[in-house]
Amino acid sequence: MLYFVLKYLHIIGAAVLLGTGAGIAFFMLLAHRTKNPVVIAGVARIVVIADFLFTATAVVAQPLTGFLLVWHLGYPIWEGWIVLSILLYLVTGAFWLPVVWMQMEMRRLADAAVANGTPLPARYHKLFRLWFAFGFPAFAAVMAIFWLMITRPVDIW
Repeated sequence: MLYFVLKYLHIIGAAVLLGTGAGIAFFMLLAHRTKNPVVIAGVARIVVIADFLFTATAVVAQPLTGFLLVWHLGYPIWEGWIVLSILLYLVTGAFWLPVVWMQMEMRRLADAAVANGTPLPARYHKLFRLWFAFGFPAFAAVMAIFWLMITRPVDIW
């Protein structure tokens, strides 16, 4: 029974990471395309909350449930697919942490543009391009982790 509870929580956490990440990217991109600071500020406000509420919770749950599954099933922690999953998880985090900061800064810049009745500053557009670029390696790493979780390849190295 413990195995199924851990596996369930691990799969739910993975789905939340992937789904929240994809949803946030979709809504931020659509808001950005409007070029309307009011829309961008509102969406960025919600996105930042979603990232802290859902993504951050899953970020903590994933390694906990993953390590508990490894321990419960008796897998060696140094098995190739597990090590690669952990490395990819760290890569994802290395891109996600700056993205969270960028989202908060883009929100602040959009709020300021709304308050001052000015267009979005050049800094906002630079941050958006970086935010967009950082999404690709993070998303690719998450997709690779999904593949590793499903296939658990034996001869990875």
